[in-house]
Amino acid sequence: MLKSEPNKPQPPLLFRRWSASEVEVSDLSLQDYISKKNSFLPHSLVRYNVKRFRKAQCPIVERLTNSLMYHGRNNGKKMMAVRHVKSCFEIISLVTDQNPIQVLVDAIQKSGPREDSTRVGTAGVVRRQSVDVSPLRRVNQAIYLITVGAREAAFRTIKTFPECLADEIIKAAKGSSNSYAIKKKDEIERVAKANR
Repeated sequence: MLKSEPNKPQPPLLFRRWSASEVEVSDLSLQDYISKKNSFLPHSLVRYNVKRFRKAQCPIVERLTNSLMYHGRNNGKKMMAVRHVKSCFEIISLVTDQNPIQVLVDAIQKSGPREDSTRVGTAGVVRRQSVDVSPLRRVNQAIYLITVGAREAAFRTIKTFPECLADEIIKAAKGSSNSYAIKKKDEIERVAKANR
């Protein structure tokens, strides 16, 4: 009788459903800053902010979860944020028939501004100067814009927050101009272009 091969350990699936292994980051500059680490939950209890640039190693879904915990009343409620992300991902997979982690990565790639303007001041004269945006800041800005857009969309409407978050991520992944994040990105880049 042939010996059966021992089962290879499977990588953990996010919420026991989705794998981050097959996710592709098409933007070369962002490949080092979008971490595709596999985990069961976006709740690793690792202190990624202790050292500069260490947050680039934080799984991208966990970074989204952390950025939902804003505005005093939501501070520290990470389990609530995890629940929102889980139901949001379920909606995304139903609507798009794709891996929701891939949809999120596409949304982040498309909604991070590539050019911004900064204030340059000499002898009391302040003017705006356009500058290139670093890859890490592009990821940070994209996550921030997506969560702010979802938060504003969920305010004073009958739609639940996970539905609004799923909507925002799907629109941003398509590059749709209805997305808050894409609108803001275009505005930032337009201002920067005027200040070249």
